[in-house]
Amino acid sequence: MDSTPTPSPSSPFDLVSSALGRYIPRGGAAAAAGLGNAQGDRAPRRRIPDGPTDARQDQILGVVNLDRDLRITRCNLDAPVFAGLEPAAGSPFADLLPPGDVPTVTRRLRQVLEIGEAHVARIQRLRRGDGSELVVSMSILPAAAPDDGLTVSLIAMARRLHLYAAENAIGTSLDIGETAQSLAESLLAWGDVAAVDLDFAVWTGEGVTDQAQGRIRLRRAALVPDRAWPEGYVTPGGDLPSDASRLLAQAVLRNDAPQAIVIPDRESVERLLDSPRVVRALVPGDRSASVACIPLVLDSAPPVVLGVAEVWRRAGCPFRDSELFDLQELVARTAHHVDLARQHQREHTQVLALQRRLLPRAGGHTIEIASIYQPATPDSAGVGGDWVNSFPLPDGRTALVVGDVVGHGLGAAAAMGQLSMEARALLSAGLAPDEVLEHLDETVTLLDDTESGLTAGYSALGSTCCIALYDPVSHHVALSSAGHLPPVLMLPNGHAGPLPIRPHPGLGAEFALREPFDVHTFRAPPGSLLALYTDGLVEDRTLSIDESISRLADAVSTVHPWDALQQAARHVVSALAPVRQRDDVTLLLARMIGYRKEDTATWRLPARDDAPARARAHVLALLRQWHTRGGTQNDVPLLVSELVTNAVRYATGPITIRLIRAGPSLLCEVGDTGNGRPHLSRGGLLDDGGRGLHIVHRLTTRWGVRWTDTGKVVWAEVAR
Repeated sequence: MDSTPTPSPSSPFDLVSSALGRYIPRGGAAAAAGLGNAQGDRAPRRRIPDGPTDARQDQILGVVNLDRDLRITRCNLDAPVFAGLEPAAGSPFADLLPPGDVPTVTRRLRQVLEIGEAHVARIQRLRRGDGSELVVSMSILPAAAPDDGLTVSLIAMARRLHLYAAENAIGTSLDIGETAQSLAESLLAWGDVAAVDLDFAVWTGEGVTDQAQGRIRLRRAALVPDRAWPEGYVTPGGDLPSDASRLLAQAVLRNDAPQAIVIPDRESVERLLDSPRVVRALVPGDRSASVACIPLVLDSAPPVVLGVAEVWRRAGCPFRDSELFDLQELVARTAHHVDLARQHQREHTQVLALQRRLLPRAGGHTIEIASIYQPATPDSAGVGGDWVNSFPLPDGRTALVVGDVVGHGLGAAAAMGQLSMEARALLSAGLAPDEVLEHLDETVTLLDDTESGLTAGYSALGSTCCIALYDPVSHHVALSSAGHLPPVLMLPNGHAGPLPIRPHPGLGAEFALREPFDVHTFRAPPGSLLALYTDGLVEDRTLSIDESISRLADAVSTVHPWDALQQAARHVVSALAPVRQRDDVTLLLARMIGYRKEDTATWRLPARDDAPARARAHVLALLRQWHTRGGTQNDVPLLVSELVTNAVRYATGPITIRLIRAGPSLLCEVGDTGNGRPHLSRGGLLDDGGRGLHIVHRLTTRWGVRWTDTGKVVWAEVAR
């Protein structure tokens, strides 16, 4: 009794076999190779009639089942077009392939086994027993239960069908490398080796111009099959020698008109190239004798050559006129796909450059910063609008910002750049995180107006942002979020978890949904680690968002205080982000250091007339203890005295004075309960109004104001 399980009628193998007119093969090539049907039937092969009335003569569809070791388990290759193929029970599928194609096809088969996603319409050659080859369109499908393995469907390629399938296969990606590779794989049906060389400007996504022939520069974008090449031969990613680039350009641009050429034999090839170095760079091996060079032409006025496709053949296989016509037609049909990929590459490069520019460069002496930006893989919709930023504020605090703008491409990049720069300007002006988000919310609403917005037709509604301000003296962080995922905080004891921030709609929400932005304040002692990120890092279709954030917290908790932070950030991303993600991955790690207690001092004084004198005495004593230079001991007490005098005159309530020793500078802060903003008037030092601010302006390198819940703080920086 045959123990082979009965296949499901909905399996890919049976669906294709049904299209062949049989539920399960009972003969044909399968029977000739010793393969029966799944029920163990060993019926003899039925003879296929040779007469013209036989409908099966037009059959071009076949199917092969493989196990997980890529060996043939059963097949249906009865159609006459597959005559000469020799599938045998238990034999490797690779036996049906030309030797040079085995590594590439095997890699594709194993990829479908691992990830379970079909690979459709690959142009492939199969090797017959007599050494001839059959061109097919091959699709690789995961086998349905209870089968375990792969189903490979084969469509014998008539000339027009081949061109149609090749064009559709080439136009499935916007990645320039994948597009060139698909074109090379399709061209391989006409030869033994196929290469695609692109103008360097096309490869990098730059603008294409009608360059002079002598200035063209070609880079190899694709080469098939995948095998060992002779020393000196140009492989993908390598630049062709300048002589080779010039010769190819001259060959396909005769009389300033791009056209295909054929060099019929090895002697002609060597005579034309006229240099051993160029021969080694362009000729793929001793067996290669003739080559067809077909330009990839951008249909414009005048036409612009994007690159050159080369198809090489062995001796004894000259190119026929019909084959050259087919090659020209295929390349002409797909040249626009190459140009679309070039434009996508240019946009991708521009957006990526903008995002790289926004990444934090370094931390400071009070905080350590590490950031990772990992753009989405080429098969995604394009680079998104994720950004992170970290920068010191003039008053000694550090701002940490992470945002995610809706959409991809230049529209998202433009909105991202505007929001990022606006957030930095507002934070530097002293606004609190919630106030900054209110302004960003209004900006996003304006961006959605296609008439007055930044980019017509693009909507940034629903973008998210999270802002954290770290005070290195109090070791507190003030954080506000607009629809963003909660940051993860790891305390010095190693405990890590998401912050319990209140959910809020994203930026630009409808008026009825708008709520005040909350400010969440928490303590972050020295040694704490704060992780801000975008959703691309934690999104996993198999897990809930809470489970994904918990995984992030677990990964952050493995970071030790002595670990290099940039290396730790890379480890966290590699542990969470998939190899091929559909969204950008962004992570910002901030390790809190803060100031030492001996580098700060704080006094709280009542708003009385003697407050300036008391403040001068406290500050002078501290400066002597810190052993500051004489000029600083004279200037800083005067500076603090003027700030305290203004606070007493224009505000009420207690006055807080804080002095911070910050590297080569001293930060002086005077806080009060007033809400008026000090302004530097045009009056002179002898005028009654504004005299104190003129003194502050002369004694400091910079000064400013920031707002608090109870009033304001005027800060000033003085060189030590």
